[in-house]
Amino acid sequence: MVESPASVDYGQRYPGSGTRVRRCLRPGARLYRSRTSASPMLPKIRKLLGARQPARPAPALPEGQRAYAIGDIHGRNDLFTALIAAVEADDRARGPAETTVVLLGDLIDRGADSAGVIDAAREWQRRRPVRIIMGNHEEMFLECFEDQEVLRHFLRYGGRETLLSYPIDPDAYTRATLDEVDAMMRRAVPEADLAFIRSFENHIAIGDYLFVHAGIRPEVALDAQTVSDLRWIREPFLGYRGDHGCVVVHGHTIYDEPQVRANRISIDTGAYLSGTLTALGLEGTARWLIETHDQNGVVTATQRSAS
Repeated sequence: MVESPASVDYGQRYPGSGTRVRRCLRPGARLYRSRTSASPMLPKIRKLLGARQPARPAPALPEGQRAYAIGDIHGRNDLFTALIAAVEADDRARGPAETTVVLLGDLIDRGADSAGVIDAAREWQRRRPVRIIMGNHEEMFLECFEDQEVLRHFLRYGGRETLLSYPIDPDAYTRATLDEVDAMMRRAVPEADLAFIRSFENHIAIGDYLFVHAGIRPEVALDAQTVSDLRWIREPFLGYRGDHGCVVVHGHTIYDEPQVRANRISIDTGAYLSGTLTALGLEGTARWLIETHDQNGVVTATQRSAS
């Protein structure tokens, strides 16, 4: 029989398996400023001499550009379609701009309608520039078709809900062996959906912002980052307080509220658990949040500053 979903650490990896940003992206360049490159005496000398360090410019997008980043959707197509409408309305209200939407990955699993989310994202991409980052859940989904042990693990991570969002009978699924679930999955999931997911990106840079799914390994050049870290990392990224050379916008780790810090912004607000899906808007140095909320089956949208 197929094992039922278990309560597991969703951060554990499955077994076995613009200006400053543009400067950082050239081959061999370091993405981070070393914390030990300057003499430890310099701050004391500057203080004694009364010298002031120049203020660092606020992170910004290039003039004329606007961006919206959307956190982990996890099968909540109700919240996603409402957020699409809210983003479109906000973009119109702010006037003409070169607008890019970035989905930060983990479109699938856990929520009830992953197949619907894939359809909605693909349709949105036909209407406007929408770039999509691959999350760890998309990675696992694709690998299920190559390795049945990954499939076994995937089903415990919310993959059951993904498969049942396709035309698979729930009663037949419950009675099925792993081999039978594998066969059901291959019959039910369209190749077009798999090809769409394979097209997702690893990271996206716009101006002073770097968009990834999970984060980056501190003090490692962008061109030396591993795909595993981009999709799976928590520490030491989350606790790092140094300068990445850009602001990293990410999801993957759930917080009750968006985390806006000097070196990173996290917008995974646990849509499948909390009923709140979050988008971050960026233009020039301005930042704002658009959120959709499920309150007893009624989905509403709100907006506020990202301070």
